[in-house]
Amino acid sequence: MEKILNMIGMMNDNIVWGLPMVILMLGTGIFLTILTKGVIFTKFHIVMRYTTKTLFRKVDKSKLGEGAITPFQAVCTALAATVGTGNIVGVALAIATGGPGAVFWLWVSALVGMVIKYCEVILSQAYRTTNEKGEIVGGPMYYISRGMKMKWLAVLFALFGGLASLGIGASVQANALAGGVNATFGAPTWVIGIVVAGLGALIFIGGIKRIANVTEFLVPFMSILYIVGALVVLGINAAKIPGSFGLIIQNAFTGTAAVGGFLGASVMYACRIGMARGVFTHEAGMGSAPIAHASADNDHPARQGLWGAFEVFFDSIVMCTITALVILTSGLWHDAALVGDTRAMSSLAFENAFTGGQYIVTVGMCLFAFATIVAWYYYGEKCIEYLSKGNKLVRLGYQVVYSAMIYVGCIASLDAVWEFADLFNGLMAIPNLIALIALAPVIKRFSRDFFRDPDTQRPKNTDYSHLIQNKGKK
Repeated sequence: MEKILNMIGMMNDNIVWGLPMVILMLGTGIFLTILTKGVIFTKFHIVMRYTTKTLFRKVDKSKLGEGAITPFQAVCTALAATVGTGNIVGVALAIATGGPGAVFWLWVSALVGMVIKYCEVILSQAYRTTNEKGEIVGGPMYYISRGMKMKWLAVLFALFGGLASLGIGASVQANALAGGVNATFGAPTWVIGIVVAGLGALIFIGGIKRIANVTEFLVPFMSILYIVGALVVLGINAAKIPGSFGLIIQNAFTGTAAVGGFLGASVMYACRIGMARGVFTHEAGMGSAPIAHASADNDHPARQGLWGAFEVFFDSIVMCTITALVILTSGLWHDAALVGDTRAMSSLAFENAFTGGQYIVTVGMCLFAFATIVAWYYYGEKCIEYLSKGNKLVRLGYQVVYSAMIYVGCIASLDAVWEFADLFNGLMAIPNLIALIALAPVIKRFSRDFFRDPDTQRPKNTDYSHLIQNKGKK
């Protein structure tokens, strides 16, 4: 078993999450940016207009179709999966191993990710369909099978997605949640496991409607709580913020010399770590978030794509930057005693600024982790539904296994599960990125059609088949 884990670890470090994946992800992002004429950046004001300005607009949910959710609920479900432990522990890990310069490359990953997520969401809406229960479903497995006509590749994505959900969605997140609660409040992990698995099961059986209702409340609440706490820390350490930005920019191109407990990092290593942690937190290219966005009730696939771009911007540019500045202004990133315990590093960065600050991190991690558990259940369920053709017994079995993995995650050491989770996360991205490149002409047509007149609200039943097939109306 140890040899297998070592082999998987080498694959993760050198291939799946190594330089080849960085090149593939970056290359796909650049290609799609050129293809769409950089509209996410040149029309960024439109992205913000149709996302942030409509966040609190009241929507009559009774008018939504069966299995459909609002655009805001869709992005909250996707953010529930992305705004998680990666924003706290992942950023600390990037800095602790790659130095401050890793944050710069995380930003690069986010900029590329905004374009990739925009394109993923367009395809998920363009090729979505309804299942036997009348629910709207979509995601990479559908645009691969319906757009590329490559059923076997769609099956591979769904298989990797289902397996990944049990790791990064259930057990890994539950482990982070239980560890934080146990360390701060002393609650037994087995009790935490029962409570979290039970709450999760109650949400899962309600389907996408209940999941969306939970994430619609949870994501804004947990984000505001964490941001307010972080801004208090940054207010106290305000004099150190300019220097922290200087460290990020300088070390991105010069590498980081050994200091304190930090062993130093080259430019290449900082780039790899920053890009990998960025993909881990915003999930652009992995194909997970489009599964949630496919269910959104919107008038044009590209308009929902704007929410995808906003999702990455908020997750990585806003949330990750805030965490990075908290850690860098604290000076703890090169503390020898904390380099191997990034959760403690984040917690102490808050606690050193004001008494009780550690509770912000603990509560934030609990809420983030639970939200991720809920969102990834939906991703995994839709992957399993695709593989089993909607078999109810298989779906029930998945619910039981997923809930069980939540409990296991709370009580067990998960070094092996982390390795497998990273592996399947990376394997999900490969068929999805292939699909994005293969279906690039469809993305281009939808993007061009929308930005020709973005302010016009199309009828909800508009037929966009001509943009998929490239015939008829232009």
